[in-house]
Amino acid sequence: MQIQDDKPYDDINITPMLDLAYVLLVIFILICTASVQGSKVDLPTASPAPSLAKPKTKAVTINREGGIFLDSVPVSLADLSDRLRQQQALTPGLSVVIKADGLTQYQGVMDVLDVLGRLGLNQVGLGTKLKK
Repeated sequence: MQIQDDKPYDDINITPMLDLAYVLLVIFILICTASVQGSKVDLPTASPAPSLAKPKTKAVTINREGGIFLDSVPVSLADLSDRLRQQQALTPGLSVVIKADGLTQYQGVMDVLDVLGRLGLNQVGLGTKLKK
């Protein structure tokens, strides 16, 4: 068997390019799944409505045990008031979304709403999931 060296080499090896594409795809998937914030709660259901969330929205989460989280950071009611007051000073027109577990005590939601009312935050939404 003879190798012919007189013919120019026209084939392009795309294997390294495909390896790079797969690595970038894996990195993209890992970064997107790692950037999801919040605590896991079972939201109550509601009918579909347009999204009211704004880019400068803070999320207050209340879990089944009554624990309060501000953007996935555990806080007390006093701490929640202080942090929201600071955010309100930085961002006028701050809106807040309350995401409470469906089985949480109603008093926990009322305590958070009371804090928001005392701070004068009137752009408040309640997080729900769609009915199936």
